[in-house]
Parts: sequence; C-alpha cells; structure tokens
Amino acid sequence: MTTGDVDRQRFWTELRLNTQARIGLDRAGNALHTRDVLDLAAAHATARDAVHVPLDTERLAAEVAGIGVGTPAVVTSQVRSRAEYLRRPDLGRLPTDLSAVPPQAADIGIVLADGLSPTALMRHGVPLVRELVLRLGDSYTLAAPVIATQARVALGDHIAAKGRYRTLIVVIGERPGLSVVDSLGIYLTHLPRPGCTDADRNCISNIHPPDGLSYREAAHIAASLVSGARQLGRSGVALKDTSRASAIDDAGQGALG
Repeated sequence: MTTGDVDRQRFWTELRLNTQARIGLDRAGNALHTRDVLDLAAAHATARDAVHVPLDTERLAAEVAGIGVGTPAVVTSQVRSRAEYLRRPDLGRLPTDLSAVPPQAADIGIVLADGLSPTALMRHGVPLVRELVLRLGDSYTLAAPVIATQARVALGDHIAAKGRYRTLIVVIGERPGLSVVDSLGIYLTHLPRPGCTDADRNCISNIHPPDGLSYREAAHIAASLVSGARQLGRSGVALKDTSRASAIDDAGQGALG
C-alpha cells in the first residue's frame, strides 16, 4: 500500500465520523465489498419495516395520557390498508369519523400522526410532546392530544377544525432513509382549516436524538414559531424561524457582558 493509499484511507475514515451517509466505500475490483452490500440490504429492510410496522395506538395513547394534558382521542384517515396509504396520499389527508375529537377552543392542538414512520412516532413522539407541553403549557391553553393513524399532514387540518384549535402542531413520522428510519417532523399551521397547503405551514424536521435535532431544541423552535404566528396572524412562507438568531444574540451578549 502506497503512502497515497494510506492518506486516502485516513481522509475517508475521518470524514465518515461526521456523517451517517455511506461515503468513500472501499471496492473489491468493480464491486463494493460484501460487508457493504449486506449493510445496505439490511438498512433497506429496516427502512421498509419502519414504514409498514403498525402503530401501537393502545400503548401510545396510554403513554400520551401520562403526560397530563388529557386522554388522547384516536382517529384514522380514509385509508384502509398500508398499501393503499402508499398509493393514495389523498385518502390519507381525509378523515373517516372525527366524533371522538371534542371541541375545546384551545390555543394549541397537538396531533400525533404515524405518517411514513410509525417507528419514529413510537420512539420519539411521547418525549417530544412532553417537551412541547413544558415549553408551551404555561403560555397557552392546550387541547388533549389526538392520535391519527394512516395519516398525512393535512388530516390535522380537519381535526383542528373539529377541535377548534387556533394553532395546530402535527408531530409526524418522516420518510425513512437508509441512514435514519426514526426521524420525526413537526408541521405548524396557524388558523388551520381544510384546504391549507404546504405554503401555509412551517416545518421542523430531523428530530431524532441523539444524532438529530433534540426534543428541547425542536420544542424551542416550535414555541418561537407559535409566538411569531400569533403576532403575524399567519404561518407558512411569511413566517421565519428566528429562534436560532435569538440564541446567537443572547450568547453574544453574554460574552460581551
């Protein structure tokens, strides 16, 4: 092995420490090493499992109830199977029966949706909602959470209209990848209503500690967006996340002091 080969290996080894992506993989002739091929196949299978595993609504509801903001209602979309969920996103945006959702006229309603990764919701949903409640509960009235299965983000608009929430927070499982299968996203909509588009929402993604965004940081950003949306009167493309800038400013002022 030449000095150049050693340097090249060292370069890729150090770079891999900073990312979960598969970069600089070794080759055996014209093919990847068997270990890398098998690792890729295992990652693909894990990602498929994260999409197809059914949400344990009974366990999730019990854990959410333990947070102390009410017993969650459980609703579902018009999707009849996981296969149909993947083929018909439109049906995942429409509810079947919302009679379990009580009108509460709350400042904020939280919907926990399985989305494309029920695995993510089961792993991170409860601690994230707990952090959201800690961050928002002293300043706003919170409706009892709602659990939504076979759900797309826009299903939350129908739930919010029934529950009469002023601001909607949808916590949803994000599309699994070959490196991360348990990432959550938050979609925030101020004055939600059926017919809202993605331009009306703000998204906080990549929530999956310890490698992704922490629950505390995600809740901090969400609180900043809620406050901004109430001042602005709307969410979406007109609303910008200023939480990180504020944190930088605070840190700078502390250093100057």
